[in-house]
Amino acid sequence: MTEGQFGRRALLQAAVAVPAAGAVLAATTTEAGAAPETRGPGTDAGVPRFALAVLPDTQYLFDEDSSRPEPLRETFEYLLRERAESNILFMAHLGDVTEHGSDHEIGLASETFRALDGRMPYSVLAGNHDVNGSTDDQRGDSAYLRAFGAAAKRFSAMPTFGGASPDGYNSFHTIRAAGRQWLVLALDWRVSDKGLAWAQAVLDQHRTLPVILTTHELAWSEDNGQAHLSDYGQRLWDRFIKRNDQIFLTLNGHFWPPGRTVLRNDAGHDVHVHITNYQDRYYGGAGMIRLYRFDLARGAVDVETFSPWFLRRDPHQRNPLEAETIELTGPADRFSLEIDFAARFAGFAPVTPPGPRPPAAVIGRDTAAYWRFDVNGLPTAGGAVPDGTVVKDLTGKGNDLVVKRLHDSAAGTLTWSAEHHLGAPAHASLRFDGGKSPDRGAILEAVAKAPINANRFERGYTIEAFVKFPEPFEGDHAWMGILSWEGRNGDAGKTSGWSTEEPTCSLNLSPERFLQFVVYPTDRDADPTSWSHALPVGRWMHLAVVNDARRTVVYVDGSPIVRNPTQPSKGITTLGKPFVIGATQFAEQFSQGFYGWIGDVRITAAALPVRDFLTTF
Repeated sequence: MTEGQFGRRALLQAAVAVPAAGAVLAATTTEAGAAPETRGPGTDAGVPRFALAVLPDTQYLFDEDSSRPEPLRETFEYLLRERAESNILFMAHLGDVTEHGSDHEIGLASETFRALDGRMPYSVLAGNHDVNGSTDDQRGDSAYLRAFGAAAKRFSAMPTFGGASPDGYNSFHTIRAAGRQWLVLALDWRVSDKGLAWAQAVLDQHRTLPVILTTHELAWSEDNGQAHLSDYGQRLWDRFIKRNDQIFLTLNGHFWPPGRTVLRNDAGHDVHVHITNYQDRYYGGAGMIRLYRFDLARGAVDVETFSPWFLRRDPHQRNPLEAETIELTGPADRFSLEIDFAARFAGFAPVTPPGPRPPAAVIGRDTAAYWRFDVNGLPTAGGAVPDGTVVKDLTGKGNDLVVKRLHDSAAGTLTWSAEHHLGAPAHASLRFDGGKSPDRGAILEAVAKAPINANRFERGYTIEAFVKFPEPFEGDHAWMGILSWEGRNGDAGKTSGWSTEEPTCSLNLSPERFLQFVVYPTDRDADPTSWSHALPVGRWMHLAVVNDARRTVVYVDGSPIVRNPTQPSKGITTLGKPFVIGATQFAEQFSQGFYGWIGDVRITAAALPVRDFLTTF
């Protein structure tokens, strides 16, 4: 199977299964009162990347007989057009929908928002221009409440809608994104004691959900973008936000210019406080939106701010002010946040790492060999693994490996370790200390009669291994071998490769830490070779080589590398000589020994789809 047979979504799902540094494992808990999983047309709640759209003060677009709703209509059309491509799962309005809160303005705004009804979930909250600004959420009836309050059917029909306060001015939504649930809390411009009690009850009922708090006023900003809590914002911080560790991000409008700051809550954790408001910009902000692109694979949130209305216009017909306001790129409008989501959410939603899985759970009908290092007979953590130690092939097919040190290497060249990839079935690995000057290393070599030595895999194959390189990556480890089959390709009659002395199949690391997979197929005199990017150090990776009897594709953490040759490739020209983990034989001599950790290794006599790399491994 080739990478062309895997969709974008399947690859992203694989990335969830292979967490990068700082990534959050998918949460599976069900929350009381939480909404069902939300899927719009083309969106995907399981991938580690999603977007939240934020829309601040639109009041100048709804100003009695000066109303101009066209920019906002284009903003909504943009969100609907781009929803699938950017995985936009929700939109939050930050208040001051209108200028005066009149029946006419509210009615026009309500009609404009109908473009989203039934097509994208969203929240709206009242700003001081939508209601009597001298009142709090106990103000009673208003034109705003009738159009955008809890009684409005537009919200009760949304699958994300979780409920509203009895007064109808505060609400919350739960969205499913990146394999877990998130809570968006929309609070009135002025929250009463009753409103705060309701908000606290919502969080108490959803104790494991990370919370994004939206409100109209919370912080103001200096011209340099440095944000500070307002007097009212300080009250909300002291009485509610800092006490609830779940709240990691707050969004407010009301003030301009935009700005941001980071505050520490009572748990000692960061709370990102952001102001976004563009009503002072040309055309009242022209329906400008901010996209928060969450990337849990990278542990980051990327933020961008732009006007879809100006963006849609013919570039040759944009006036000068439109041209300069299409996108805002200052440090308060376009930036990235680094967030270790697992660590940040650990206080209220700790991730329990998966336990070891038994061999039977990862051995299938086509599994040719499977080795792991949590079996009996291996030493305790840090202990040397002696020469002659046998690592059993857990398929029972006889592909047992025997430990052998190279170049009279010391005992510490191969030790047992409890380190492991979070997705690995076995919670153990082997630590190799191979190197040069002096040459040293250790290998695990298949016994002489192991079927894996002669298996030609002409119906396809998948080779998988969990690998980690040390940090710092010290010494010269150029061309160290991860695994290979012994035997020179020249002995198989191959003449087209770089050298007839190299093995018929090997997985290696170049001096630049590029992964190299070279194979001599059974059906031709060729050496199709795959090359990766520079592999990282200090973290576990899942490596996979997939051949569908037509061509070979190499994956790192579920993602196909760029330099996979299109040259046909069927099978592996094995010569009946041993399969080896920990080094590569060149010209009858084992070259650079492996430096780092190797966890579970599995070889399957079939091309596995990407989604099976860790779901079955």
